[in-house]
Amino acid sequence: MKPLDAVLVAAATLVALAFRPWNALRAPGLRNPWVAMLVLLPCLWGAQLALPLALPLQLTGVPLLVLMFGWPFAVVTILPVAIASALLGGNIELAVGLAAWDGVVPATLALAVGMATRRWLPKHVFVYILARGFFGTVLAMFFTGLLHEWLTQRTPGSSTTLLLTAGWLVAWGEGFATGALTAIFVAFRPDWLLTYSDSRYLRRPA
Repeated sequence: MKPLDAVLVAAATLVALAFRPWNALRAPGLRNPWVAMLVLLPCLWGAQLALPLALPLQLTGVPLLVLMFGWPFAVVTILPVAIASALLGGNIELAVGLAAWDGVVPATLALAVGMATRRWLPKHVFVYILARGFFGTVLAMFFTGLLHEWLTQRTPGSSTTLLLTAGWLVAWGEGFATGALTAIFVAFRPDWLLTYSDSRYLRRPA
């Protein structure tokens, strides 16, 4: 366990708890999706442990988690997901690193992009889907890779170019997946997106 990873996870958790994140589950429509994410995400994260070179990025589902439940509850959800993923991989010591770089950092960057989107872009449903669901996810995941390369020790046997190229490709994969699911949820299950509301993004022009 690296001290930086532990500090990132601890700081994010303390901030998230200050917002009483469990209030997200007061919405009945979010309870079943949350249980489903608890089951699916450890399988997705655990796949990273089998990758060659132990690449620090993968398809995480975290930007979608932020869109569905908000940043505070997403951070709280990341903790059991990271522990379960590490157990599936047979090495519980990896839990903090997974929570930091596959969870807290991309979740926080996705939140920052979302806040910028709400502040400076028009309040339109396609802006929500494309800017937050697609391009916001790509940016969050790619800059997570940049920060990981800058702040942590390089993976043995790899190069900066290799890791950044892999991170860029994975970021686009995550962006396509998150954008597509966001569009589906907006159309058919908007109650699964805590960060979305018809009153904000489907307002009729005056």
